[in-house]
Formats: sequence, structure tokens, C-alpha cells
Amino acid sequence: MNVRPILIVEDNEDDATLTKRSLRKSQVRNPIEHVWDGAEALDYLHRRGAYADRPDINPIVILLDLKLPKVGGLEVLEQIRGNSATRHLPVVILTTSSEQEDRLRSYELGVNSYVRKPIGFGPFADVVAHLGVYWVLVNDPLET
Repeated sequence: MNVRPILIVEDNEDDATLTKRSLRKSQVRNPIEHVWDGAEALDYLHRRGAYADRPDINPIVILLDLKLPKVGGLEVLEQIRGNSATRHLPVVILTTSSEQEDRLRSYELGVNSYVRKPIGFGPFADVVAHLGVYWVLVNDPLET
């Protein structure tokens, strides 16, 4: 059986790099896939365009930023939950937004967790490491 990847949907290069580094440092061994915007995330998940030939293995968790180019994070989440092939994938919003509306809408759309990115390298790395350990090693996801 193939190991399910972690999908990072993040347009900020520094945050993406730190997220990947923190996951590796926390001993998470799953492959890490990174896409830069919401449209690319949807192509990845639905195996379209550049991702048409990717393996038929869904991510174990999606770390999704809200403020994305092309297609915003809330719309990505809505499309994930609206499709029977992706509906049950664990999605964690990982964002700088502290807006109550963003949190409320995320939970209305079925997000599994909403996490604000802490300021500072150390706190950010710690949060990502904890997320990785929980969603990859502790959580028992559905096979999708």
C-alpha cells in the first residue's frame, strides 16, 4: 500500500518552506505535495491538467491557506466538500486570518480544523509539527 501524501496549499514561499521543514523535523515520513494556488489544488485533487497522471492516492490531510490566488481557500473547501470523491478528506485551514467570518464559514463548509499561523519561526514550526503528528500519526482517517 502506498503512503498517502500531505497536500500543502500555500502561496507564500516562506510559509510553504517552513511548513515542509517542520513536518520533516517532526518525523512525519509521508510524501509532501505543495501547490501554489486554489486552482492548482483543485487540479491536483481531481487529477486534471498537470496532475492527470498522478497516483490514485488522496492526501491524508490538506493544509489549506485561505488567501490564495486564482481560487480562494473557502471556495476550494466548498468544492472539496461538494464532491463525493473528496468529501471526506481531512482539511485543516492554516491561515493568518483571525476574522470571525472566515472561521464561521470554514466550519459551515465542513473544515476539520481552523488554525491561525503563529507569528515567529519557532511558534509556527511547533504548530505545524503538532498538526503533522496528529493528522498523520494519531488521527484514523477514512480510506478515500
